[in-house]
Amino acid sequence: MAPEEGPRARGCPHRVRQPGRRARRAGVSPVLKTRRLRLRPLVEGDATALHPMLADAELMAYSADGPLGSVDDVRSYLAEEAAPGNQRTWAITRTGDDRAIGWVSGSEADGAGVTEIGFILAREAWGRGIAREAVSAVIDRLFAEGRSRVFADADTENTASILLLERLGFRRERLLRDEWETHLGLRDSLIYGLCADSWQAAGRA
Repeated sequence: MAPEEGPRARGCPHRVRQPGRRARRAGVSPVLKTRRLRLRPLVEGDATALHPMLADAELMAYSADGPLGSVDDVRSYLAEEAAPGNQRTWAITRTGDDRAIGWVSGSEADGAGVTEIGFILAREAWGRGIAREAVSAVIDRLFAEGRSRVFADADTENTASILLLERLGFRRERLLRDEWETHLGLRDSLIYGLCADSWQAAGRA
């Protein structure tokens, strides 16, 4: 894979189906600030800024539906991402510049103390550690809220996303064969997990 990160599916990048668990409402996405970034709730108004990213065929290779053609398509996509439900999505912006350059999402499982994360970053922002900084901020927030574990589901060929997860301390847990049907056909997935204790022991919290 060439891009630094890529989404896995409409409405829920990095989704894993977990029988017997009901999704629960995740609430609002509080604004998160880091040294260089401001993470705020994703809104439909981000469509124009995010259109080049979501129309990028290489970057969107591991999404369910592939690249999005028009700003209106992106607006509809973001309406699903930002809709109230079991997912929170933070738009990634630079401090002092409210233009969205990507996002980080978290989807909750009822009563499980577990959150599934997803992330995507525009090509223009690659190579600066922005994705790592943004995802770390969301993980900090999730564990501060009492989550015991976060996990992600990456296409087996999504090398850059896998490397980012491993750098953040995620451990490979299992391989799912033909787990996800996308515009590329049936795809295998790797499940990566991270526990709160491990995150804190590494001094990242």
